[in-house]
Amino acid sequence: MFCRLPLSVIKQQRFTRFLIHRTTMESANLRDLNEPLVDHAEGQHFLNEAFKIIVEEVLCKGTDATQKVCEWKQPDELSLLLDLELRETGEPQDRILQRVRDVAKYSIKTSHPRFFNQQYGGVDYHSLAGRFLTEALNTNLFTYEVAPVFVLMETEVLKGLRQLVGWSEGDGLFCPGGSTSNMYAMNLARYRLFPEVKTRGLWSLPRLTIFTSPQSHYSVQKGAAFLGIGTENVVLVKVDDGGRMIPEDLDRNIELSKSQGAVPFLVSCTSGTTVKGAFDPLDQIADVCDKHKIWMHVDAAWGGSVLFSKQHRHLMKGVDRASSVAWNPHKMLVAGLQCSTLLLKDTTNLLKQCHSASATYLFQQDKFYDMNLDIGDKSVQCSRKVDCLKLWLMWKAIGSAGLAERVDKGFVHARYLVDEMKKRDGFHLVSVPEFVNVCFWYIPPSLRGKEGSADYQDRLAKVAPVIKERMVKQGTMMVGYQPLGNLVNFFRVIVFSPVVSRRDVDFFLDEIERLGKDL
Repeated sequence: MFCRLPLSVIKQQRFTRFLIHRTTMESANLRDLNEPLVDHAEGQHFLNEAFKIIVEEVLCKGTDATQKVCEWKQPDELSLLLDLELRETGEPQDRILQRVRDVAKYSIKTSHPRFFNQQYGGVDYHSLAGRFLTEALNTNLFTYEVAPVFVLMETEVLKGLRQLVGWSEGDGLFCPGGSTSNMYAMNLARYRLFPEVKTRGLWSLPRLTIFTSPQSHYSVQKGAAFLGIGTENVVLVKVDDGGRMIPEDLDRNIELSKSQGAVPFLVSCTSGTTVKGAFDPLDQIADVCDKHKIWMHVDAAWGGSVLFSKQHRHLMKGVDRASSVAWNPHKMLVAGLQCSTLLLKDTTNLLKQCHSASATYLFQQDKFYDMNLDIGDKSVQCSRKVDCLKLWLMWKAIGSAGLAERVDKGFVHARYLVDEMKKRDGFHLVSVPEFVNVCFWYIPPSLRGKEGSADYQDRLAKVAPVIKERMVKQGTMMVGYQPLGNLVNFFRVIVFSPVVSRRDVDFFLDEIERLGKDL
């Protein structure tokens, strides 16, 4: 049996335990106040070891053509291998370093010379140094007082890009992706026409319409939905066989929209469509926009980098007549994700007028420096990453001439790929490429000569998905495929990475044949 202690004794014991607990906690808190939680020596040792793994796994193996592009695992298996569960207590550093190694091992090697899957890839080491430095400095690009270097740097980089567009003056900012840049352009175009939307809201507006091509980026539709314009008010203008917007059809659609009581306010052209890489005829579209007094936006997220090239900048002839341009240097220039800009011809501070909220705790008007250097009120974001350093450092290192060479080399590789395809059986171009997007069908031996059969298109549509599955599971390379309109699945290979050589292009063709010969 247990003895029941007197109540007074129980209370005394409880009080004693309370005092011991409080004393322990106070001692712990005192130690916390006097000693930093971060052990710098230990942390820097860990960082050095982690960096060795990054260099070995990502920058050595990840750029070696003899290594795999990916180590494919099914989701359930990958979750177990990575041990993704988060727990109450931490793990020792050797275990965490293994986590770093595992993350690198099982991630897609986008710097690999046989990663042809997206419109980003490859590696520029100067840009990468800028990305490391940006992350280490961990500052926020909203006021000069916390980001003096980067406020001035962003201004200079944007100025350099605007000059390539053909503008001696203007404005702009770095955005978290080209989709956001396109949405900014929509918002600015609407505000310029109806500034009361900022204070009175959507109810004060008439029905607004946007015009773009069916091969433009899907962010035009998303932007219309996000900004309350509505996807039904995005009018799709016809394109020619190459995927370029037809200016005459644009003019007809604008007139039709006006006759229906709507207010056309923005045309979103594309320089380098996502799939075919088509360039809309900007000069002729500018004539239509001038006629109807409509904001002309150019989504050059993909193709804008041709402006560095004397040989290929003609593809964007007339871009200087636009009101705004979206351009992603993280794509063809290999500046690294993310590096996206919105460039404006406007010199009236429209960005700030449209987006400012004048937060007095951040943008005080009695600071000891020029308030115009506090650029955060131009953005819809508060926290904004520094994205200019990676481009600035790379541009400083190789100059405009080096960036132009990078663009020109992409065109050379694309032409070489097309010429080699013509020498082989089974490769059929979707259209003659205007840019570095090469779109094609691979016709396996079993389908050759059967183009007239009833089920030919259905069977052809299944070829690219099977070849894609095989290449990913074997890890040999990566390339994308898609349907487009009434065209069944075809491959879209992007050849622009500075790490790509002709050997990689030859390997690509050989590998498509190897993976698809038995289909």
